[in-house]
Amino acid sequence: MTDQPWETDNWFTSSWNFEDQVTKDFKFPDNIKIHDVTLRDGEQQTGIAFSMDDKLRIAEGLAEAGIHRIEAGLPAVSPDDFKAIYEINKRDLGPEIYSFCRCMKGDIDASVDCGVKGLIMEVPASTHLIEHAYKWPLEKAMELSIEATAYAHEKGLEVVFFPIDFTRSEINWVMDLILKVADEGHMDALALVDTFGVVSPHAMQYFVQEVKKRIPEGTRLETHFHQDFGMGVANTIMALAEGAEVVHSTVLGLGERAGNAPTEDVAMALLTMYDIDIGLNYDKLYPLSKLVQEISGVDVPSNRSVVGDQLFQVESGIIANWFKNCGLEHQTELFPFKPEFVGQPAADVVIGKGSGMDTINIWLERLQIQASEEQAMAILTAVKASGLKKKDLLTVDEFKAIANDTIAEVA
Repeated sequence: MTDQPWETDNWFTSSWNFEDQVTKDFKFPDNIKIHDVTLRDGEQQTGIAFSMDDKLRIAEGLAEAGIHRIEAGLPAVSPDDFKAIYEINKRDLGPEIYSFCRCMKGDIDASVDCGVKGLIMEVPASTHLIEHAYKWPLEKAMELSIEATAYAHEKGLEVVFFPIDFTRSEINWVMDLILKVADEGHMDALALVDTFGVVSPHAMQYFVQEVKKRIPEGTRLETHFHQDFGMGVANTIMALAEGAEVVHSTVLGLGERAGNAPTEDVAMALLTMYDIDIGLNYDKLYPLSKLVQEISGVDVPSNRSVVGDQLFQVESGIIANWFKNCGLEHQTELFPFKPEFVGQPAADVVIGKGSGMDTINIWLERLQIQASEEQAMAILTAVKASGLKKKDLLTVDEFKAIANDTIAEVA
């Protein structure tokens, strides 16, 4: 082990990530926080509905994982949502509790009644969205933003201004809106909102730099990026490298349309490729994902990054050979991080169409089945045929049956 940030007891990434030429312009803040939006934006994913009990269980899971802030929902949307937010805040689980609000006094009053620390205050922020989706005159967005943010501040709430469709707006128009809010209303922080996930990582750097040039010095920047083109995680990292301090993310990347930047991916990328520990309990990432999967009912790909159920199951013959040679001592020769580090079950060799002779021998030894080389080869042929027919992994009982039948035939 080299005892370098790219190679530790728990992960092995690339030393190139830490070359001076790569890192010289980084402006990562000293303290990065996760603002989890699973209970609000995550629930906006089509087909997901969380009960009050669901929200409390997820909030407890988020707290156990060390999440810094929880956006518990929009209290004005229904009495059940109000009760859930109120109860989450009342339980004092550890994370700071925020609500989501429209630029309406009723929403703000409901947030005050819930006892939350702050709110995410949304307003449409592109002229085309205001004109076509909201059917508002442009002045209305400015007036509502100024009035509502000032009112929230008067009520003692921290205000994160959240311009919807920020990244498809004309930069001068939207920045005029934001500066008016900062000057005539109130803004403790500004969310960089890529509502439709349409910014490339290269453009994200430009976006953050342009915003920082124009807003009052010291204004906290928060990231809220969607995954419509799969760029949410990369864009989050790029924005953090330019000085953004808070990440809006969801467990499993749940959220509207293609979802939000996934919490687990962002956290592990920061830790293993940038040597930035944001203080999460990383061994709770997999259990948290399983909890949210169970409650939400979403299908999670078995090879989903960080938390997929089959990430550490080895079927390929050549990788099984590596597994046999490396053992548990050198797991990061096979995987970029150890499964137990994120709370995953231990790595294992499974059996199916992709298996090779090493897998057969491992399973024969594990099950204490004696077979000659000729019999083992015949078992492999039968396993591959069975795996192809089943189009899935074989169970222990299925392998036993194949092995015993084949040994009897090739006696």
